[in-house]
Amino acid sequence: MTTSEYLWYIPNHSDAGHRGDLATEDHNSLETLTRHALAVEQHGWTGALLGAGWGRPDTFTVATALAARSTRFEPLIAIRPGYWRPVQFAAAAATLDQLSGGRVRVNIVSGKDDLQAYGDAEGGQHERYARTREFMQLTRRLWTQETVNYEGEFFQARNARLRPQVVTRGVRRHPKLYFGGASEAAERVAATEADVQLFWGEPLADLAERIARLKALSARLGREHAPLEFGLRITTVVRETSEQAWADAQARVAQMALGQTGAWHDHRREVAVGQRRLFDLQQRGEVLDDNLYTAPGRHGGGGAGTTWLVGSAPEVAAALRKYQDLGITQFVLSDTPYLSEIERQGRALLPLLRHG
Repeated sequence: MTTSEYLWYIPNHSDAGHRGDLATEDHNSLETLTRHALAVEQHGWTGALLGAGWGRPDTFTVATALAARSTRFEPLIAIRPGYWRPVQFAAAAATLDQLSGGRVRVNIVSGKDDLQAYGDAEGGQHERYARTREFMQLTRRLWTQETVNYEGEFFQARNARLRPQVVTRGVRRHPKLYFGGASEAAERVAATEADVQLFWGEPLADLAERIARLKALSARLGREHAPLEFGLRITTVVRETSEQAWADAQARVAQMALGQTGAWHDHRREVAVGQRRLFDLQQRGEVLDDNLYTAPGRHGGGGAGTTWLVGSAPEVAAALRKYQDLGITQFVLSDTPYLSEIERQGRALLPLLRHG
């Protein structure tokens, strides 16, 4: 059975106050971000997701700096095909993986961005995901084969060799490729090319259905890699008691309704299929399952901030174990203020998840 892994989220934004975080002038300085990475190490998390998007600090550069300042911290580096070309990215990631002792993880992001700002262009959804599939195929081959020749519609390579090559470490042949997306085109890419399909916070029954569909799709499309793993990226509001957690969550949503919580409007310029699924949950109730809170999406929450798991540490741990029972093994959790919540949830929540 695959052992579950628990990662956090480190904000990687030019503007302070992301999702209600503390708005300090040095929020994205190397010293501040290093404090986050070292806190992740100290409080039992495997690593942390670093988000990507035009207008943010370059994610790969930030990840490299944090890997150099830490010893066990594993950056989950979000990158975009188009911003990167696969051969250059595969070489950069292989180098960082070698220098860091095998600590690199990669989150392939295929959603829309400000493409023209960095000289990229693409067609509709079908073309975007076709290009993403080629990007993942070529990157994986460069990490696992001595010499690569590749002839795709979007990318080509002739006698491509990486130096240094990715070092096999036990069963880990290369950095894990995480991927998200809920459209039919995205699911076909995940079923055949991803190592981990990341979900946002949907009800258990909905994710059970998606997991079953992805497994069937993997078999039908002739997946050539190890079985697809599944992950959950979600906000977790954990307090000493259930009453405190719900009071804090509801107070924060009330502030969101007044526009007083900073940068919450992620993923709203272009509403993708996965984001629309989260917004539609509000029609089914304000609280789904035991403690999945949908109200944040009504007032500004986007992405992993659209739905929250709310409760005491035992209640949130019980909810996450139910996702684990569905086959989810990769968890990327967060709440704000990010730095203090690394410690709070590392102390109160992680032991329950690891030891029951």
